[in-house]
Amino acid sequence: MPANPGAWLTATARNRAIDRIRRERTFARKAHLIATPDAAEDEVDETTFPDERLELLFTCCHPALSLEAQVALTLRTLGGLQTDEIARAFLVPEPTMAQRLVRAKNKIRTAGIPFRVPPAELLPERLTAVLAVVYLIFNEGYGGRGELAGDAMRLGSALAELMPDESEVHALRALMLLHDARRAARFEGGELVLLADQDRSLYDTTKITAGRAALDRALALRGRGPYALQAAIASLHADEPTDWHEIAALYAELARLTGSPVVELNRAVAVAKAGGPAAGLRIVDTLQLGDYRYFHSTRGELLRRLDRNDEARDAFARALELTPDGAERRFLERRVADI
Repeated sequence: MPANPGAWLTATARNRAIDRIRRERTFARKAHLIATPDAAEDEVDETTFPDERLELLFTCCHPALSLEAQVALTLRTLGGLQTDEIARAFLVPEPTMAQRLVRAKNKIRTAGIPFRVPPAELLPERLTAVLAVVYLIFNEGYGGRGELAGDAMRLGSALAELMPDESEVHALRALMLLHDARRAARFEGGELVLLADQDRSLYDTTKITAGRAALDRALALRGRGPYALQAAIASLHADEPTDWHEIAALYAELARLTGSPVVELNRAVAVAKAGGPAAGLRIVDTLQLGDYRYFHSTRGELLRRLDRNDEARDAFARALELTPDGAERRFLERRVADI
């Protein structure tokens, strides 16, 4: 609850009124361009979208396509991701994703789906796909392609400017800031460093503060969605000592909300931290994630901690089969060598 609800309501109403006035002015100017063929585009000095790429994202996330197709096609067209990278994000083989992309493009062509910038009142119905695209671009960058992470964070800031009353927009921005704050500590000499071994003095406290402020904004807007929960978890990860019981509880709520086996895998890690590797392994062994490299690497780590080394070696070997070259692969090879 705001300290002064009346003032908060007044400020919010004023901001929304200003947004509406700006949108109406922009529409009037665009309408003038359409009506006047020789009008110059540079006469328009104001736009609804604070970032041109964001405008393209909302254009491509057309609701006539399935949510998965919207996200995959936009990642391929605008996000700078290759088909194999998108396939990994969706946990499917590359040929399967290639076929889905082809089907989405065929549907656009045969159905004559118009790709144009949606009016402001239709933006919320496309927001779920846009948020997913931005977050998947960030994840790919967080895994090593730093320029993509930076692009995603700039898009997140532009989204917050465009849709200031959407809690999940602020939550996603918080999540990216809090994750990115640990970037310098995640690698040492090009090698991956696990959370428990990271040098916390390398954490970017400015980004942590900004991320927590964005999370507070999301919660003030009654945000209880998946990005708000993930941002809360990321905030706890930055604490020392880490409250693994609270993180496990938040993952349990996130799993209930999303039904995602990947979230359950993350919950298993938190449960293992809070209650021991055997408790985490019991959860892991209920999951069907045979083609997901982090399933096998997590299972291998829990088995290693239980001194079940033969099983751990097999699990790490399977993870290696699914992991491309890079720091993660070298980390797994060291684990196998240690065993």
